[in-house]
Parts: sequence; structure tokens; C-alpha cells
Amino acid sequence: MSEGGGDSTGTVAAGAVEALGGAARRRGAGIAGFAGAAVGVVAAGAAVGVAVERLTVGRGMRRKARLALDSAGPYGTLRGTVGTALAEDGTELHYEVDEPEAPGKGKGFFGRRAEPPLTVVFSHGYCLSQDSWHFQRAALRAAGVRAVFWDQRSHGRSARGKGQREAGEPVSIDLLGRDLKAVVDAAAPEGPLVLVGHSMGGMTTMALAAHYPELIAERVVGAAFIGTSSGLMGEVTYGLPPVGMSLLRRTVLPGAFRLMLTRTELVEKGRRAVAELIGGIIKRYSFGSRDVDPVVARFAERMIEATPVDVVAEFYPAFAEHDKVDALAEFAGRPVLVLAGEKDMVTPSEHSRVIGEALPDAELVIVPGAGHLVMLEVPDLVSGHLARLVGRRSAGRNGWAQAAHRAAPE
Repeated sequence: MSEGGGDSTGTVAAGAVEALGGAARRRGAGIAGFAGAAVGVVAAGAAVGVAVERLTVGRGMRRKARLALDSAGPYGTLRGTVGTALAEDGTELHYEVDEPEAPGKGKGFFGRRAEPPLTVVFSHGYCLSQDSWHFQRAALRAAGVRAVFWDQRSHGRSARGKGQREAGEPVSIDLLGRDLKAVVDAAAPEGPLVLVGHSMGGMTTMALAAHYPELIAERVVGAAFIGTSSGLMGEVTYGLPPVGMSLLRRTVLPGAFRLMLTRTELVEKGRRAVAELIGGIIKRYSFGSRDVDPVVARFAERMIEATPVDVVAEFYPAFAEHDKVDALAEFAGRPVLVLAGEKDMVTPSEHSRVIGEALPDAELVIVPGAGHLVMLEVPDLVSGHLARLVGRRSAGRNGWAQAAHRAAPE
């Protein structure tokens, strides 16, 4: 097992929660709206009520800057051939396929059917969308690799979960794993697979293995677990002192979640009122470096803002119940990449080390200085490691590693 980097760290001033709450009240958002907004950010990869960047520019100027970044950023604009998979409860799951070329009807030499190509299936994280893979998508597209990108239920372009909307059924990681199976059946029904998951997407991949071990045994030739966890998410403190996080879980979060589900419009209004403060939180807890391109940071912020607060509330409890260490055994004997940011405070790098211990032949990479959205923060590095995982047989004329380098920002 190869490894690079060090331990995840992150300390936050204990008074930040009170200070941030005071700022929200001064802006007239109301404590209910602010609490919901803060919880929305922790779920998305930011964290509950923590330190924000110092606000030194006028509010009007900041708003203009945000609008300028929205219009300038090309990220998230890559689109593929659209398809829809139906989940077990009838939820429509949006997926897109990037084909290396127009798919042929079909025959190889001497009239024999051509072998189906390898397909790389990408599963995104909580409160994000398939667009979070923008850089890796560009690299695969340039190299001619078949890839499937999908939006998890209630995220991105997928429909709101029917089971949640109509029957009040809870979201579980197991349910998401079965959703992924529906996407695979629809978008890549045959041929070898490489499964790539970030954060919640990695958990979804583990749940797929737990429910469909025969699929892993018969078709999966590689997997990547990026900034994710196999369990014990209830112990994550998001950089807060353990006592403070325990207090928040007991006193603040239950009431905030109730508000997010029952007074959604009020909480959404509160989140919009403190959007500029939340932008600072998102940057702090999504990226480990302060040198992240502001357009990339704004791109991440837009994805998180697009997730309704009641979806945040529906999904958050599922993480405390997630435990898929045993399912990792299904990937034994296959090439596996386990990669995390050293400064990830949402799914700390220690959780990736646990996955590495369960799969001792895996490549374990801890990226120095990087945070939770490592695939956006250091896209060339992540794409390069994925290139080696996929291997030369799926590379295009110029090889995926070179394409990944070309697609990365300067």
C-alpha cells in the first residue's frame, strides 16, 4: 500500500458559532433561518457554524463579484447523452453518457460482435452534482474513455425521491446503492466497469457492493474511493472541539432539521440572507488551500446553494447509520485507489486510512494541504491517479494521463 501526505487537522475558534449567529441576526435572517443555513453547509462539506473569512469588502461589491464569477466560470457546462434510470420507488435518476465515439451497431472482425468498452461510472457527493467531476470529465472526454455521470436522487437534475416525497421513507446509503445499480443497468448494462465515488458517492459504491457482490465479482475491474468513509461518521467533529460538536448534535441539529423539513421556505429565506457568509464557510471547509481559483470556489458554492434545505435534512441522518467496512472486501484483488485531502474536515483522511487497511493492496494517497473537494482543488493530481487506475487499455490515442494534464488548470 503506497501512501503520501500526513494526518488531517483543523481547529476552529470556539466562539465562532456565537459570532456567526450574531451576524445573521443583525442581518435580520432570524435564528431559525440561520440555523438551517448553517446545517445546510455542514451537510454539503462546509460544517456547522464555524469561522468565516474576514469580510473586508462592501456587500454591494461582493455581490457584483459573485455575479461576475457566475458569468465567467465555464465549469459544469459539459453535457453528454442524456438518459433516465428508474429507481425501485419510481424516482427518475438523471444520467449522462460520454461516448468515445458514436456507438456502432456492432460487429468486430469476421462478423463477431465487438467487445463492449470499459465504462467509468462516477458518483458524486452530498449536496453536489455530477458537475463536481468537471475536470475529470474533461480529461476522459479528451482521451476517448466511455464514462457515465449521474445525479443522485434529489440532487442535480434527478427527481426528488418519490419514497421521501410520497411515503415519508427515510434516505439510507443502502437505498443509494440500489439507485446506482439502476443507473448501471440502464447506462452500462454490459462490459467492464470502474467505479469512482466521492464522499457520499463512495459510500454509495460500497452499498452497491454490499447488495450486489456478484456485479463486483463479474464486471468491476477497478474502484476509486475519494474523500469518503466506510463508517463512524457520527464521530466526525468538523474541526470543532468534540464537546462543542456533541452539544450541537444534541441541542441545535434536531431542531434545525425539523425547521428545514417543516418550514422550508423560511429556512431558505434565511440561507439566502446569509449567503455571503456561507460562501466563506464553504470555501474554508471545502478546500484546504487559500489559493483556490475564486471561480472554482464559486462553482462549488453554486452546486451547494442549488441543494434545497429539506433535501439536506432528509439525507443527513443516513450518514450516522452508514457502516460498510465489510462490503469493502468485495473489492479485494482489484485495483483500488483510496485518495483524500490531508485537511479534509468533512470525511477526514483517517477514514481513508481505514479503507486502506481494509484493502491493503490499494493505493492510498493523502494529498498534502488539500480539503474535501480534492477533485476540484487539485484536479490534475486526481485525474492522473485515476488515469493509472483505468489503465492503458481504455486510453485514447494520446493516453489519459496526458489528457488529464492538459485538462487541468494552469
